[in-house]
Amino acid sequence: MTNNDILRRLRYTFDLNDSTMIAVFRAAGYRATRAEISNWLKKDDDPAYQKLKDGLMATFLNGFIYQKRGKRDGPQPEPEKRLTNNIIFMKLKIALDLKAEDVLSMMELVDFDMSKHELSALFRKPGHKNYRECNDQMLRRFLKGLQIKYRESGKHVAEEDEIKAVQKDTVWGQSKYKSKKKQGQSRS
Repeated sequence: MTNNDILRRLRYTFDLNDSTMIAVFRAAGYRATRAEISNWLKKDDDPAYQKLKDGLMATFLNGFIYQKRGKRDGPQPEPEKRLTNNIIFMKLKIALDLKAEDVLSMMELVDFDMSKHELSALFRKPGHKNYRECNDQMLRRFLKGLQIKYRESGKHVAEEDEIKAVQKDTVWGQSKYKSKKKQGQSRS
């Protein structure tokens, strides 16, 4: 997966408009322009497409953490010069304050079975004997799980609320109609 793909998916999942994305970059100390963001979000075959470098993607993810969780005390971490899928996965987990159970349940939403031990291996240091590399498929599934949880389930909840409101109005309208009808009958 390219950084541009990941940025597009995050924009869609969290419904981030240009102004919000500019604010996320600014929170991490980079002044992104609307034109830059537009070019990063374009499809690969578009002539205006620009590749999003690892350092800028790391800056965006740091800004996303600051937007969601706030800045920690003391000096802020420098954005990584080289990103891996493991680092991206970890930064998103931190930004959204996800526990292992949350991540595993999201992975289940996309039919990707993973144990708690397999998950913890993704967040170990690369030299550790139990370190496991996060491949593109795993990161893609995690991003899809985020989309289902944060975008699609949110729409589903909003639709359910709207249906309940309509049902309540309908029920209220029917009971109001029935009571008027009863009043009309009692007057006769």
